[in-house]
Amino acid sequence: MNETWLRLAYERLIRPALFSAYGGDPEKVHEAMISLLGQVSESRAKGLVKFLVGGARSPVRIAGVDFPGRVGVAAGLDKDGTAARIWSSLGFGFAELGTVTAQAQAGNPRPRVFRLRRSRALINRMGFNNAGAGELADRLTSWGVRRGERSLGIPLGISIGKTKVVDLDRAVNDYLFSFRAVRGVADYVAVNVSSPNTPGLRSLQDRQMIFELVSALVETAAEDDSPLPIFVKIAPDLTDQALAELFEAVINAGAQGLIATNTTLARTGIRGLDQRYARQAGGLSGAPLTMMARRVVARAVASGLPVIASGGIMNVGDAQAMFDLGARAVQLYTGFIYSGPGLVKAINRSVR
Repeated sequence: MNETWLRLAYERLIRPALFSAYGGDPEKVHEAMISLLGQVSESRAKGLVKFLVGGARSPVRIAGVDFPGRVGVAAGLDKDGTAARIWSSLGFGFAELGTVTAQAQAGNPRPRVFRLRRSRALINRMGFNNAGAGELADRLTSWGVRRGERSLGIPLGISIGKTKVVDLDRAVNDYLFSFRAVRGVADYVAVNVSSPNTPGLRSLQDRQMIFELVSALVETAAEDDSPLPIFVKIAPDLTDQALAELFEAVINAGAQGLIATNTTLARTGIRGLDQRYARQAGGLSGAPLTMMARRVVARAVASGLPVIASGGIMNVGDAQAMFDLGARAVQLYTGFIYSGPGLVKAINRSVR
C-alpha cells in the first residue's frame, strides 16, 4: 500500500480510535496496542500486515551488525518484547527492546504518560517498568532467538538500565547482571544511563562513572569469541562540555556506538493548551525534541563513533536531517505513535 494512503488511514481512522480508547488513557492504549501486535504476530494476519505496510529497506552495517533497514523501533515502545515478532513485518529494520532491569519492577505510580496532541509530543515518567532482563531473555529464547541468527527477521538490540532500588555504588554489578541475562539473544546492548525517570540515573553519564560502567560491560563482552557491541544512550540536555567528556570516556572504555537521544527535561516547544502538562514530571518526546536531538546527534557523529539517532523524528524530513548529519540509522517512538506504519514505509522509501 502507498505510504500516503497508509498515513491517511492511520491518522483519520486508526489514530482517533486509539487516542479515544480506554477513556483516552495513553498508557492503557499503549498496552493494548502492544498486546494486539503480539497477537497479530501469532496469526495469519501477520502476512497481510507485511503485504500492506512492508516494503524495500536500505541495509546498513553498524558496529559489525548487519541491519536490513535503517529505521528501527526505539527502546520503550516494546519493553518486554511482547510484539518482537511483528516489527519486521511493519517495515522496521531492527528493534530495540527494553529498557529492562536486573530485577522486575512496577515503575512509577500512574498516571505516568501524558499525550500532548497539539505539540505532537508525549511526557512520560514510566520509571523502567518491566518484567526483568531474565524474563525478556526467556521469552525470546522460547521463540528461537539467538544472537546473530536474525530469527525474527531483524537484529534485536536490548536496552538495559539500573534497577531503582539498587544504589548507584552498586550500579555496575546491576547492569552486568542484565547484560549476562540477555547476551545470548541480543545483537547489541544499549546502556541506558539517560532516562530522567530513575532517581540519580543521569549521574552515571559523568565521565568517571560512565567509563567504569562501560569498561566493565566491554570486559564482560570480551569473554565471548565475538564480543557483543555496546552502545551508550545519551540525554539531550547535556552541555557541550559534558558531551565531550562523555564521548571521550566511552571511547576510551571501548563502546562501539552511541544512541542519541533520550527524552528531555526541557519544556520548550509545548503549544497552547498543552501547557497544562508542562509541570508534569518526566521526559518530553516528540516534535519539541527535534532540534535538541539534532544538536546532540551532530556532536555525537563528530566523536567518530557510529550513531543511531532517536528523538523528535516525526516525518521523513526529520529522518533525512539525521542521515545528513551522519547518523547511520534512526529509531521511532513518538513519531510512530502519531503517524503509524506509513512513516516507517515513507522513510524506508526515501533512503533506498
